[in-house]
Amino acid sequence: MNWDDDTTGTPAPERLVGSVADREDQAVEAALRPKDLDEFIGQEKVREQLDLVLRAARARGATADHVLLSGAPGLGKTTLSMIIAAEMGAPIRITSGPAIQHAGDLAAILSSLQEGEVLFLDEIHRMSRPAEEMLYMAMEDFRVDVIVGKGPGATAIPLELPPFTLVGATTRAGLLPPPLRDRFGFTAHMEFYEPAELERVIHRSASLLDVEIGADGAAEIAGRSRGTPRIANRLLRRVRDYAQVKADGIITQDIAAAALAVYEVDTRGLDRLDRAVLEALLKLFAGGPVGLSTLAVAVGEERETVEEVAEPFLVREGLLARTPRGRVATPAAWSHLGLTPPRTSPAGNGQGDLFGA
Repeated sequence: MNWDDDTTGTPAPERLVGSVADREDQAVEAALRPKDLDEFIGQEKVREQLDLVLRAARARGATADHVLLSGAPGLGKTTLSMIIAAEMGAPIRITSGPAIQHAGDLAAILSSLQEGEVLFLDEIHRMSRPAEEMLYMAMEDFRVDVIVGKGPGATAIPLELPPFTLVGATTRAGLLPPPLRDRFGFTAHMEFYEPAELERVIHRSASLLDVEIGADGAAEIAGRSRGTPRIANRLLRRVRDYAQVKADGIITQDIAAAALAVYEVDTRGLDRLDRAVLEALLKLFAGGPVGLSTLAVAVGEERETVEEVAEPFLVREGLLARTPRGRVATPAAWSHLGLTPPRTSPAGNGQGDLFGA
């Protein structure tokens, strides 16, 4: 099986409905990415608030406040960072927390920034602690202390930095220490998209990709996109391929449904792994409760894969619940798979039937 690294550091299988960008996604996203706030679809509150922050900074002739964007992968954090730079007429430098393992790595980046430049730091919560502590002073005072030498003879040399704007992005805001969060002048949480917003995203992407798509076709793809623009664009490309090979190139509802059936993405956006977890929970364990390790063995996956890759979406969709006694299927899970719940409650794990109760 091929693996990608997800943003939590847990290996995740390559999935059509995965929210982590692969190389193909990154190349396509660069072409489809909106260039300004007016062109950016969705996240209405964040756009309105960010627009005020940027306009005020331009009116003062100052650099914009540091910005922290949090939310699930694929919702547009990188896109917004590039829009911030474009709106401020400034260059942008892009790096990530895992790439900064030493304070010297960060010092090299900060010392080479131009005045007003935007530094985008993706997965900021995964930065090393020494670099994090250096970042405090850089954000607040636009200064870093570079340590020269070792031991008692070490000397701290202050290095002045030009004013810059840091845009931090994180999928796990709770892992950021309070001193770092407090140094951001503007923080925003990116929400999952509504189907109507995803339809607009799909129509825009189809236009840029020169793909003819009907309203019903866009709605079919949007409904299976897990509320995530990145997944919507990925599904659009796969449906486009199907339409070009199997039909006349025009994406209708029937074509979209047939294409996504080939790729095993169902009407709620569940793929093979999601359904395997639900089917094991329902068919083998009568809906639960069942322990995570047991469930992982039943589907032939690692415990971390089930917990970090499959479960978050199943819980968000109301198909699975995490309880102190284990994982439990909800009535919606039985209904979605077309199965009939046992007469006993999930908490009984079907034992009543075994003993005639």
